Amino acid sequence: MHTSVATEAGARGLLPVGMPSLRYFSLYRLVIASVLVALVYGVPGEISFGDYEGPLFSTVVRAYWLFAACMMAGLDRLLPTFDARLTAGVLSDILFLTLLTYAAGGVGSGLPFMHVVVLAFAALMGQGRLALFYAAVASLAMLFEQAMQWVNIGSDSARFVHVGTISIGYFATAIAVRLLARRVIANEALARDRGRDLAEQMRVNERVIRDMDDGVLVVDPGGHVRQANPQARRLLDPVMPRPVTLADYSPALAAAIDALADLSRERVFALDLPSRPAALRVRCVPAGEGGGHLVFIEDLARLREQAQQIKLAALGRLTASMAHEIRNPLAAISQAAELLADERRADTQARLTRIIADNALRLDRMVSDVLELGRRDRAEPELLDLVAYLRGFVEEYAMREPDVRSRVHIEGEGEGAALLLFDRGHLHQVMWNLLGNALRYASAAEGAVRITVHSDDDGTRMDIVDDGQGVPDNARAHLFEPFFTTHSRGTGLGLYIARELSDANGARLDFVDNSPGARFRLRGLNRSIEESWKGGEPSVS
Repeated sequence: MHTSVATEAGARGLLPVGMPSLRYFSLYRLVIASVLVALVYGVPGEISFGDYEGPLFSTVVRAYWLFAACMMAGLDRLLPTFDARLTAGVLSDILFLTLLTYAAGGVGSGLPFMHVVVLAFAALMGQGRLALFYAAVASLAMLFEQAMQWVNIGSDSARFVHVGTISIGYFATAIAVRLLARRVIANEALARDRGRDLAEQMRVNERVIRDMDDGVLVVDPGGHVRQANPQARRLLDPVMPRPVTLADYSPALAAAIDALADLSRERVFALDLPSRPAALRVRCVPAGEGGGHLVFIEDLARLREQAQQIKLAALGRLTASMAHEIRNPLAAISQAAELLADERRADTQARLTRIIADNALRLDRMVSDVLELGRRDRAEPELLDLVAYLRGFVEEYAMREPDVRSRVHIEGEGEGAALLLFDRGHLHQVMWNLLGNALRYASAAEGAVRITVHSDDDGTRMDIVDDGQGVPDNARAHLFEPFFTTHSRGTGLGLYIARELSDANGARLDFVDNSPGARFRLRGLNRSIEESWKGGEPSVS
């Protein structure tokens, strides 16, 4: 709305303050007319302007006051444009002031100088347009008034020179104010353009700040947050629904910044928050000479993930080529170990043979894991009855370890109640790694490992909890990193591959807490995207 009004005003060549200034001009006219009325009726018989014609002067003053009151009341709004209102007012002022000058005895009364104020107002408000026209009309009016004085009263003809001098002053005033108005117009246009550029730049800055991956806070010298992007709210997770100060966003961050000795230069520090799994990197930069500062907040966990992805991309290219090269000598080692075992010689030889076989098996499992990771992008998700699938998987796992049937309990809502959109082969690999880890650290008691399944409108959740010692605090941040393991015979790829396969199927695998043993949670979709769009019933495998 403001833009359209400014455009309309610019099309007419008006100052944005034109209309209010016209009201001030009307108020000035009413004040002058009121002063003249007070002089006429307040001190009757005391006015002396030389050839003063009291009745005519009083009549013109009353008419001038009535005209001024009507203009102040808004009668000029009957005219369609600003220029028409201004011209009507100025010409009327020239007429009334000329009549008052004649009634007061001519130029010697000093009233002609009141035209200067009128002409200055008109030139400034009209932005210089018609300024010389108004000056010419005022000059002609004064010459006509002097001519009438000379004809009717026989005044001194030398007064024409005085009138000419005053007319020159009219034109000088109009030209000077016209030049001033042009300068005002140029400055106003420059300010308007710069204002638009500044507003556009502010919109661009807001968009850039809003879309930044890092959190950004703009803090004034009083500690009030003037601007904050969504990432800052997500990272700091303020308790207050509408935080205002930096302490409202994060008391720990506010205390850390207050503790800095010198905020006139850039300061960088790490901030540990109980609600965040990893520390935050905070960079405090002075905002300018006016005080305040900019606070940039980076999630170190995200930075580590990015660095890890870069390293893993290079590692993936390397391991893909190494896997096939390792398989060939690995097969030869395994075959040689089997031949040595068949000879059945000394116990030492048997122990060495077992070591060779175990390490060959470990290498083979590592190669299989790496190759499985390379096939993550070829997922073919299908809707699975999760409870039924888990029971079948436990039976399959029990063929390797029979006591699994008693150690693992599945708690669900019954078959068919919980669906999961997942590639069957990928889910087998994920469950093999998760259940293997749980059984490795759980006790031998019945129900040592619990698998809980729950489904709602948002998806299906599966928790795997064991009764072991849980995950140490110093190992939680590294659980899903490749080649990180706390088991002497582990490859360090199980949990990493399980998460990667989960991500490939649109699911999420996380470590939740120790309850008291480790609790891992897999959460995925329970309806395909096409079925959710069409609103149809899912088909279950």
